Amino acid sequence: MVPMSGGAVASIPEGLLDGGAWFRVEAAATASAVRRTAERLAVEIGMPERKTADLSIVAAEVAGNLVKHADQGVLLLRTVRAAGQAGVEIIAVDSGPGMADLARSFGDGHSTAGTLGIGLGSISRQSDWCDMHSVPGKGTVVAAQVWPDGPPEPAWAAGVTRPLTGEPVSGDAFALRDADGRRQILMSDGLGHGGLAAAASHEAVRVFLEAPADQPSGIVELLHRKLNHTRGAALAVAELDAEAGVVRYAGLGNISGTVFAPGGARRGMVSLPGIAGHQRRQIRQYDYPLEPGSAVVMHSDGVVDRWNPADYPGLLTHSPVVLAATVLRDAGVRRDDAGVIVARLP
Repeated sequence: MVPMSGGAVASIPEGLLDGGAWFRVEAAATASAVRRTAERLAVEIGMPERKTADLSIVAAEVAGNLVKHADQGVLLLRTVRAAGQAGVEIIAVDSGPGMADLARSFGDGHSTAGTLGIGLGSISRQSDWCDMHSVPGKGTVVAAQVWPDGPPEPAWAAGVTRPLTGEPVSGDAFALRDADGRRQILMSDGLGHGGLAAAASHEAVRVFLEAPADQPSGIVELLHRKLNHTRGAALAVAELDAEAGVVRYAGLGNISGTVFAPGGARRGMVSLPGIAGHQRRQIRQYDYPLEPGSAVVMHSDGVVDRWNPADYPGLLTHSPVVLAATVLRDAGVRRDDAGVIVARLP
């Protein structure tokens, strides 16, 4: 996605990055490459032919819409896993012009480019799950998934990362888990950039996913011990407890965490100074109120904390992946790796 301040988009080489293929979509030839890559991913995960055909249509329509309608359109293809199966997810992001009436745009026959007007409706029909948010003047984010055996329950958390311009890999990484009923998310920013930063964050993800069920402060303490052979990372862990109505949060270094109430009110969460794996003064856990429907947003310092939910009507009610991609597009900076993870409990 490589969004930058000011709305510009850096040049994105095609290739596999962070488990997905990124494309800057400006020409019909790129749209064809997107479709072929989607079909290849489907074959790799053993998707049935019928569902592969559905995925091919979705990929072609999403990429085609970027070519025909979007400014600075970029697209991510990646595999997703849930409920014992693997699917393919397409995330498309642009910086304008946006749509004022999404419901009308989804209707067959509506077109702004002289075509038959079946693109968005086809995306909705052929995908197993899709979500979209658009604001006139700011742009549109579309996320769609195709699964071999039908859609699992919608994800309660999702994230997106992108590397510093010119780097092949991102030093930022995220993860989510449900450990004995503890729903927890991790955001990690490996020190520096490039392969060594990515290795530190990938190790943080591995340790996080394999750790015994514990509160966030215990997980961060474990991560600090286990990352001592890496470059180190800024990282934070949040646990969403709907029954208790709290978010439990512990962090080291420049990870920003915010709880957004359904009405848009925001409350920042505290990360303490330090580098997991190398230096820390203390690890402390803080609890914050979690109203029903609230969204927890965590991001690295490659994303500036300047976006205002009031500028994005209805965004806080959309899926975590659409929310994360929107924040990355408009608040991500070019001069650093950037990553966002968003969680909202059902």
